[in-house]
Amino acid sequence: MKALFLPALLLVSVLTIAQSNREVKWDYSAKKIADRTYEVHMTATINGDYHMYAQNVGGDGPVPTSFSFSKNPLLITEGKVKEAGKMVKKFESAWNHNVNYYEGKVDFVQVVKLKANAKTSLSGKVEFMVCNEKQCLPPAEVPINVNVGG
Repeated sequence: MKALFLPALLLVSVLTIAQSNREVKWDYSAKKIADRTYEVHMTATINGDYHMYAQNVGGDGPVPTSFSFSKNPLLITEGKVKEAGKMVKKFESAWNHNVNYYEGKVDFVQVVKLKANAKTSLSGKVEFMVCNEKQCLPPAEVPINVNVGG
């Protein structure tokens, strides 16, 4: 019996995380804003009645959206990732406090500067959590890989 339980639990976990990835579609692009300086846009389109939590969620409970970037000797990140979208601030009884989240679409922007005139990429991962009025899906991680320079 135990031999069947673990594979079934793993399958349910994988399917639930896959559902999180279906509820949010990520698009990546880079825009040159100055010599060797780019804005990297990581745009989340959130499906249906789900919402995705901001980087500053407003308290304990839900997992905030977070970005981690791999070290790259050809570029440096400048400042923190900024959010552009209509943030909702709302009391959620599940967390017993006000939380910050986005519905529909949010654009996360990281400024990067190339150390030389070269083509490279910003890579890493984004972790996020989505909920609706009925349920929260487990946090999910999605890889990031955006070409810059060249």
